[in-house]
Amino acid sequence: MNWDSFLFYKKSNNQIKMSKISYLTQEGLDNLKNELKHLTTVERPKISEQIAEARDKGDLSENAEYDAAKEAQGLLELKISKLQETVRMSRLIDESKIDSSTVQILNKVKIKNRKTNAVMEYTLVSESEANLKARKLSIETPIAKGLLGKKVGDVAYIKVPSGLMEFVILDISL
Repeated sequence: MNWDSFLFYKKSNNQIKMSKISYLTQEGLDNLKNELKHLTTVERPKISEQIAEARDKGDLSENAEYDAAKEAQGLLELKISKLQETVRMSRLIDESKIDSSTVQILNKVKIKNRKTNAVMEYTLVSESEANLKARKLSIETPIAKGLLGKKVGDVAYIKVPSGLMEFVILDISL
């Protein structure tokens, strides 16, 4: 199965907007929903309260607190909107159908840099679940894209900003 992201186009106000499908694990989707709930139930009321307090201080045209609170509100609403779109366009991955004969999303991949002999292990995940500290690499990165579809023993030649890198696939697991 090819896990490339699909793009959907929708027309609104004579503009075309692209929406990208994100393939997520149940854990990843739950994390997004929890973050969205926190932003709408905790952060949004906090900012509304800050705006009300700033408004009570008088002249809004020269009120820096009011301007800052309104700007923070705009940024929060943008973040909420993006998260809602990501949740709406998310599709759950059936982990039981993941194959480890070739590199795919949700595979744990052990690779060796042929130049430095450094061995690294990453789990390939969707962009919203990526976390380098947890060794979770987004499938949108050049390295992950270069690894997709490869088998154990294959060499992946990957063009990165610093040049061409060569990785040997040592192991693929779930």
